[in-house]
Parts: sequence; C-alpha cells; structure tokens
Amino acid sequence: MQTLIKNGRVIDPANMIDGSFDILISDGKIEAVLPHGKISASKIKGAEVINAKGCVVAPGFCDMHVHFREPGHEYKETIETGSVSAAAGGFSSVAVMPNTSPVNDNRSVTELILSQAKKTGLVNIYPIGAITKDLKGETLSDMGELKESGCIGYSDDGKPVMDSELMRRALEYSRMFDLPCIQHSEILDLTRGGCMNEGVVSTELGLKGMPVEAEDIMVFRDICLLRKTGGRLHVAHISSGGAVDLVRHAKAKGLPVTCEVAPHHFTLTEEACRNYDTNAKMSPPLRTNEDIDMIKEGIRDGTIDIIATDHAPHDLADKQVEFDNACFGIVGLETALPLTLKLVDEKVITLQKAVDLLTYQPCRIFKLDKGTLGVGKDADVVIFNPDTKLTIEPEKFKSRSKNSPYEGWQVRGKVLHTLVAGKRSSTQVINFDIRQFPPNQGRSKFDWQ
Repeated sequence: MQTLIKNGRVIDPANMIDGSFDILISDGKIEAVLPHGKISASKIKGAEVINAKGCVVAPGFCDMHVHFREPGHEYKETIETGSVSAAAGGFSSVAVMPNTSPVNDNRSVTELILSQAKKTGLVNIYPIGAITKDLKGETLSDMGELKESGCIGYSDDGKPVMDSELMRRALEYSRMFDLPCIQHSEILDLTRGGCMNEGVVSTELGLKGMPVEAEDIMVFRDICLLRKTGGRLHVAHISSGGAVDLVRHAKAKGLPVTCEVAPHHFTLTEEACRNYDTNAKMSPPLRTNEDIDMIKEGIRDGTIDIIATDHAPHDLADKQVEFDNACFGIVGLETALPLTLKLVDEKVITLQKAVDLLTYQPCRIFKLDKGTLGVGKDADVVIFNPDTKLTIEPEKFKSRSKNSPYEGWQVRGKVLHTLVAGKRSSTQVINFDIRQFPPNQGRSKFDWQ
C-alpha cells in the first residue's frame, strides 16, 4: 500500500526541512521525501494521492501529557474516544498519565493500557507510570518494572511528591533508568482548599486562592534535588513566570531539567474565572498577564521545551457545580493547534518553531523514535491548513467530554488528515451507551485533574 502526499509545505524540524516537498509512504513507512515533482512516476504508480496544496505537512503531533481515564473513569473518556480526539487534533502519539483506577503503578495496569491501545489502533499511546504506589506519596513504585512493561516516564500527576527524601530517591532511579520524573509543582500546604490563582480576582470573587509561590518553591526544591542526584526532571504544565526563570537558570548551569507548557497557560489569565466559569478552573490555575509574558519569553528563548495539552476530560456533573466544588481541568487535544498558532500570530515564535514544539522536541525528551519524517521512519503525519478560520465549538469535539473555556473563540488552523503508520486515523464520533459507564456517586479520589 502506497500513499503520495504532494504539493504541500513540508515542515520537519528534526531534519531541518521546510519547503515544497512530496512524500511517498510505503507499507506504513516513509520511503521518500523529495522536492515537488522529483519522485519518479514508476514509484508512485497506483499510489493513493493526497493533494496538500495550501497545507502544511508535518510529523504527527506528540502530546506527552493527557488523561484518557481508562481504566476506571470511562464515563469521562476512554482510550478509544481519547484517541479519536487526539487524531482530530493532529496528534499521532500521546502519553497517558497514571491517575486511573487502579493507578498505573504496576506491570498489570501498564499492560492493560497498552493492550487497549493496540486494540483501538488509532494513535500511538505511551503510558506514564506512577512515582509512588497508589499516588499516595509514601512508597516508591517499582520503577524498574514499570520501565520494562512499557512506561516512558514517571509521575504522580496532579499529586505532587511532597516528601523530599522520596523525591530524591525517585530522581536517583530516574538516572538509573534514564526516564524523566514528571512533577506537578505545588506545595500543598500553601494551596490546600484553593480553586484559582491567589490575587485580586480571587479576593473579589470570594474564592480561596492558590499562590504562585507554591509552584515556585516546589520547582526550586526539585532543582536542588536534581543538582544533588542527577537524574532527569521534567516540570509539568508550568504556569508561573518565576518557575520559568528558575528552569532557565538551572539549564544555564547544565542541569538535566526540561519543562512543558499547556496552551491555556499562554492564552488565558485568571480573568477567565470572573463569571465563575468552572471550565476555567484548572490546576495549576490560570495566572496573570505578567506570568503569560514570562511564559512567552520562555517559549521564545527555548527555556520551555514543549507544548503539552494536559487534556483532562470531565463530564457535566463534574463541572456544573459551585466553582470551589468543580473538578480541575479542561480538554485540550482539539484546540492545541489553533491556540499554538496564536503564538505565531503574535510573533512569539515562527511556524517552524511551533511545529518543533509539538513534534521533535517531545520525542527528544522522552526518547521516542517519532516526531520526524525521516526516510525509513513510521509514517506518522499530520496535514493541516494554517489559514483556515474557524470558531471553537466544544459540542463538536470528538472527546467524550466538552469542558473547554474556549467556546466561541475565533481561531485559525484546521487539521485535515492525521496518518498513523501510513493509515488515516478515524475521527468519527464513537457512540457509547452511557449506562455502561455511570458517573461516580459523589466525588472521586482522582478529581484533582
């Protein structure tokens, strides 16, 4: 089976390609990437042709921070529905966080996730294993077993590892296994009971705030532990300008620290909470314009390594409650591209850099053989029209959940095709009987994200 993608602008940062190229795919692999019209007619006889005129052709996007809720919370999302949502957003590879039920802290859960992913077969799914057993922050998980079973990193996700000695040992093991420890940076003593950024807006709304210092202090602590232990530290969904500055200084000293930012932390401020819109409630919380300016500078100068969505689906029952009782988190896979293109519009970064942040850089950090259109590599490809204007309509998302604060936003950038191993990934809505997955009665112990 052959596919020819022609007439597109190919952007492949891994191979420093940006220009008019045709791509030939054979048996799920990249066979040739040549200037337009240079692939011989004999090679493409009988090939399916995709005309990408006016479009960007790039490696499939890679999101290293998503929640697909399976096993245990399938009423919010499943591996299958999450995969459909990912493909609709241009993502061919995603890393799923361990706050499932049961927690992904052992081989059996990891293998279950991989089995379900293989059965679905829509996108590449990489599990993240828990740092501590049951995410309780008391005892380290068997990090070696998790690596052997297929995990590509370790995280307690929305529950930060508060015990400094435990985090020290985790970083030592991360050095041994050469996998990153992904930390949700938050000092819980400072944020307990909070539901948005601490500041003028939280005071005016009468809501308990979460001070930015809670993030800064945790990032500082972990960098200190990293300096002592080596290992690999990855700061998840950075939201504080101060934290960006700390990472910048750590990198300047040669420490092995990386970080990610979610689109909502460079497009929205705490002002989005003014109407008590629970879709704007997330952890870490939306910060200030000053923080956004420092985040954008971190993206511009390379301090921030990648963009990751922190896709966190919740059903209506989780969000249609009082603001301080609502779950944290928003869906993000299907809005990531247009929101990232806002950085291009604002001249923070180039289009080439935007593609780099969504493709090669995530794969570099997590040591995945993806994020490239190199000859012989898996044909994971996204084709998108950067100029197509659209209105964000959450009710049309492929995700099972629709919790997004971007309803009505006018944006640009439409994904037309997502190919995984040369096959177009289905973006058809999958219908489930909700009775199969009834919502939990009361609050779940995993409602932080």
